Amino acid sequence: MKHLDRRQFLRDLGISAGALPFLTGLPSLTGAPAPQKRQRLVIMFSPNGTLPNEFWPDQEGAEFSFKSILKPLEPFKKQMLILHGIANKVTGDGDSHMRGMSCLLTCDELLKGNIMGGGGNPAGWASNISIDQEIKNFLQSRKETKTRFGSLEFGVAVPERADPWTRMSYAGGNQPIAPIDDPHQILKKVYGKMKDKESLVSILDDVREDLKRVSSKLSARDKALLDQHMTLVRGLEQDLAEADKQGKLLHPVPAVDPSIELVNDNTPQISRIQIDLLVNSLSNDMARVATLQYMRSVGMAQMRWLGVEEGHHSLSHDPDDKKDSYEKLMKINTWFAGEFAYMAKRLAETPEPAGEGSMLDNTLLVWTNELGKGNTHTLDNIPYVMVGGGFGFKMGRSLKFDKAAHNRLWMSVAHAMGHDLKTFGKKELCEGGALNLAA
Repeated sequence: MKHLDRRQFLRDLGISAGALPFLTGLPSLTGAPAPQKRQRLVIMFSPNGTLPNEFWPDQEGAEFSFKSILKPLEPFKKQMLILHGIANKVTGDGDSHMRGMSCLLTCDELLKGNIMGGGGNPAGWASNISIDQEIKNFLQSRKETKTRFGSLEFGVAVPERADPWTRMSYAGGNQPIAPIDDPHQILKKVYGKMKDKESLVSILDDVREDLKRVSSKLSARDKALLDQHMTLVRGLEQDLAEADKQGKLLHPVPAVDPSIELVNDNTPQISRIQIDLLVNSLSNDMARVATLQYMRSVGMAQMRWLGVEEGHHSLSHDPDDKKDSYEKLMKINTWFAGEFAYMAKRLAETPEPAGEGSMLDNTLLVWTNELGKGNTHTLDNIPYVMVGGGFGFKMGRSLKFDKAAHNRLWMSVAHAMGHDLKTFGKKELCEGGALNLAA
């Protein structure tokens, strides 16, 4: 049977361009066989290191116990990999925060530049493509894995500035990609059109008749997915409209003192909206790679919704025996773990459009950081937590490595997605090849 072009098929039905984003990810439209499983990768970043004694399990293998920071992830224990001993061994110009952030996904040295950090020589942007974009390009080069966007870059409370501390994704050397932290802009990008914020009219109102017309041609599973998709978009629009009325979607950065970032008190709501949009985009196969960046390296976010008035970065510099700061850092890092868990939950409760099970069964979530520990600025023992499935990794374990270069970890992820990289980033740091996470 000749496979039909899905977009052409929809146009032949008289479906408007505005309705296409709602429909092109549904397997049953063309009558073609269901596609192969969709592997997806989502990388989440949170800044300023962690508290090792509250993060890393004491045990190795499957019989590990959760420390306080990772407790929100307990429901996903059997689908987790906790990787201790992964190091960012990239040296060169720039301070630890700069290299920790802009070399996190690029795995190579920063270019020469005039941006001066808290130590080391001045530096510029990253010199290499980031692993998310490398994998995106690979997937986009193949007809069977090509999607509308390839990748989507989400942000939460990322300051309006551009430097090596604020960028982790790169289209290539000296080509940083800015995350989008305004849900309105994400909605506009994903659905192609948005109404004026002051008079928000539903996207769904424009395409309602088209969606009714095509609904009769969907399988019961796809009808349920379309209903879920439409309900989520309607809910997001209502959330955004309500937040606009209250002026809650701004992330102001004071012009007088740029060291203090007034992260909006409604950041938790924005975070959930962004995660919902991310999951929604993946479920409709608009992209198979995504990043979610919280704040920035050296971020001075004031997380008042947690009862924390001090800037995150300042707290991360305090000694471990300063009890008040230590407890506040626990709250901050546990909150990030909770957002990561929410993303896993959303994927776990969303049916896999292209097959059986849930989306989490075919999605790998990776949560990481630019530092191992804030008050030492170490690039050893960078936090790496994976949740999900479909990559051939043996999940449900806590593993310990001996300062394995993070280049090798990202090679493992690429290999699991069919991209057989021989090296990635700085070649000498790839010695030993991809880490074996399957056994």
